[in-house]
Amino acid sequence: MQPRNMSMSGVVDLAAVKAAGDAKAKAEQAREESARQGGGGAVAPSALVIDVDEAGFETDVLQRSTEVPVVIDFWAEWCEPCKQLGPLLERLAVEYNGRFLLAKVDVDANPMLMQQFGIQGIPAVFAVVAGQALPLFQGAAPESQIRETLDQLIQVGEERFGLTGIAVDPDAGTGDADGAPAEVPAGPYDAKLEAAAQALDANDFDGAVRAYRGVLADDPVNTEAKLGLAQAELLGRVAGTDPQQVRKEAAENPAAPAAQMAAADLDLVGGHVEDAFGRLVETVRRTTGDDRDAVRVRLLELFEVIGPDDPRVTAARTALARVLF
Repeated sequence: MQPRNMSMSGVVDLAAVKAAGDAKAKAEQAREESARQGGGGAVAPSALVIDVDEAGFETDVLQRSTEVPVVIDFWAEWCEPCKQLGPLLERLAVEYNGRFLLAKVDVDANPMLMQQFGIQGIPAVFAVVAGQALPLFQGAAPESQIRETLDQLIQVGEERFGLTGIAVDPDAGTGDADGAPAEVPAGPYDAKLEAAAQALDANDFDGAVRAYRGVLADDPVNTEAKLGLAQAELLGRVAGTDPQQVRKEAAENPAAPAAQMAAADLDLVGGHVEDAFGRLVETVRRTTGDDRDAVRVRLLELFEVIGPDDPRVTAARTALARVLF
């Protein structure tokens, strides 16, 4: 369901992977060289998540990307959303069983890498495939959408570059003192969040809203639930509407809050993020009292869909402050 990608503020552009033929050839050469040198053996699940610094970036990321897609998680200790996203990505790396490698980069310790990737806010997630870098998303996102992005990344790695992943030995380095395999811990709300994501996939927006609200009732700062709730509410509002009629009413009633909010919802679902934000900022400027407050609240809800660290959200917040104050 395409609109679900809206919370992924830097959606993967698979068509933007440049020089695919050359990169694939280089990847094949690198794999052949690794095989001649005795590399490419099975690794332990714990080796699927690595810490990377500036000194080891070429070896740990660029060279490894000729064998397997490398997902880079740019994070920092002080970043609260990072604390939600990081463990989720680590769990998925183990679950995907060698289909991708997760490289974690502490931006405070490696500012040059942050600068080279043009990162404006964290958490930020990139991928390197056969030496080619591409953005995945910025800010936290629901697990279901992260899975969609990873699936697309793995697909393009296989189809364009012949990357089939790395072999994983489940018995290597994962057992306890008695040799029993260690389990990957599940988060306290994983079951509820997965139920909400399934409801969203089934277009049961009311069910998804209830499930996400259930998580937030116990954990009001849960980033994934906040993003999921904002998205489920958005899609629920858009479902069943007549886009042409909505836009006609908005054009005929430029100062009508309800008409402009409905059109902004369509803008956002259609991928026109700046148009949606600009429409509501202008409506805030035109209105007063309860009408103005209703539009302001709707704009804040749409910010949640995209993610607080997205530069488009930052710009819209500044514009909103100008018209309010």
